[in-house]
Order: sequence, then C-alpha cells, then structure tokens
Amino acid sequence: KVAAIVGPTAVGKTAASLRVAEELGAEIVSVDSMQIYRGMDVGTAKPARSEMEGVPHHLVDLRDADHELTVAEYQELGRTAIADITARGRLPLLVGGSGLYFRAIVDDLRFPPRSAEVRRELEEEAEELGPAALHARLTEADPDAAARIEPGNVRRIVRALEVIAITGGRFSDNVTWDSYESRYDLAVAGLERERGDLHRRIERRAGAMLAAGLIDEAEEVRRNGAGRTAAQAVGYRQVLEGGGADEIARATRRLARRQLAWFKADPRVRWFDAAAPAVEDALVAYFREALALPSMP
Repeated sequence: KVAAIVGPTAVGKTAASLRVAEELGAEIVSVDSMQIYRGMDVGTAKPARSEMEGVPHHLVDLRDADHELTVAEYQELGRTAIADITARGRLPLLVGGSGLYFRAIVDDLRFPPRSAEVRRELEEEAEELGPAALHARLTEADPDAAARIEPGNVRRIVRALEVIAITGGRFSDNVTWDSYESRYDLAVAGLERERGDLHRRIERRAGAMLAAGLIDEAEEVRRNGAGRTAAQAVGYRQVLEGGGADEIARATRRLARRQLAWFKADPRVRWFDAAAPAVEDALVAYFREALALPSMP
C-alpha cells in the first residue's frame, strides 16, 4: 500500500502531508527532484529540520549538488525507501511535484542506456547550432518524443537524441507513458488551488526565499560546483543570472503549470481543493478508504 500527495509547487503539499502522515502513521518519501540535494534548502522549500524529525522523511539531503542524478537512480532510491518503510509496518507517503520521478517510482517504467561520449557530442552540437536545430532533428527522428519536449529544453532533447543514437530506435518507444498501472496498491491525492490564489502564494514564496538568503545559498552551490540537474533548479538559476523576485515568480508559475498539466493527465489522481477547510481531514479519510487502512488507536 502506497499513498501519494501530488500537485504544483507552492500549493501546500508540505503542510498537508505532515498532518496526514501523523494521522496515518506514515513516513514521507520526497518526490522532488531538487530536495534530494544537500545545501539546497531555501530555494527548494525543503521541510524544516524540526518537521523532518517529527515525521521521518526519505530522499532528502542524500546527494551533493554536483551529483548528476538520473531518473533511473531516483527510481531505485524511491523503491528502496518504500520497501524499507513497508517492512517496518509503516505506510509510505510520497509527496512532491516532480511528475516524472513520481511515475518512475510507482509505475513499471524502464529507462534506456547512456553514453557519455554521445551525450558530449550532442551537447557540443547544441551549443554550436542551438536547441531549435536539435529539436528539429528530434522531430524528424521521433515526432512523439519531440511533441513532449519543449524546444528550449536542451537537456531533454540531448537525452532523447542520445538514446536514438545508441539504440537505433525511437526514444518514445522506451517508455510507455500512456499506461497508468502502478506496481503498488496506490492511492493518489492531488492538491490544487484557484489560479489567482496559487500565483499569490508563488509571489510571496519568491520574496520570502530572497529574504531567507536564497542569493547566498545559490552562490554557495555554484562555488561548490552544481551539476547539470541541480543547475536547472528554479530560483537558483534566476538569482545567479541577476534576477529578482519577479523573475523567480515567473519561472515558478511556468513550472506550476507544467506540473499541474502532468498530474491532470493521470487518471488515478483524486483532486482536492488545498484551500478548503479541513482539507487534511478529507485527505486522511480518502486514504483510509482507498487503501482500506485501519483507524489509528
């Protein structure tokens, strides 16, 4: 049995998940592509140390920011955490907004091979020709993959072309995206808010992160050597390029739209209004019913 709370950034997943975990005797498995990195606390809205002491958290602060985390590695880490929690008679509660990482853990997705040499050649081409040229090449070789990858996302374009070069087949043939069949007895709750409300929360969070020292944290991460994955983090990239709260909020709104679209496509998600009174009680009741969980003494 596995429970999950998903949804866009800043919607209120962390606060809700702590209460739900306490009520259900659960341990939280972070499904956030950036909270796994040590030293990236303010910009990832990582739970406070006191919160993680009250409710055990997994997949937080496991890697340095210079580590090149792959989805396949995250898949293994997530499944190991679930097995560990379950073996101790506790309920795994997945919490986060990284849709790809969520599906990698709960669904039977297999990830194709890698080649550092091929990837390096493609990255050099991307730098010389620009991402649009490589996206056009991907469109010709694998239209389905190209339709799912934004033309400016160099990292994902390179990855798709890398797989095509290695395997001789299509990148999209390696992952079955349209089959939503979990390897677990899974119940997924999605949190959403009225768009204006979510945008206001995003704007407040951007300002709060700057006030809490995001610029210093981002500069420290850069000095220590951020890998390609960590360097993509929203907030860090903006401040290192000289941007302020407006740029962070704008990038975060774009991220939230992508996250919401990803999870809205998943028919397993039951949606809840994060602003509703006693939403945590509704989540607890949903998980108890969906997973046939016993009531806590």
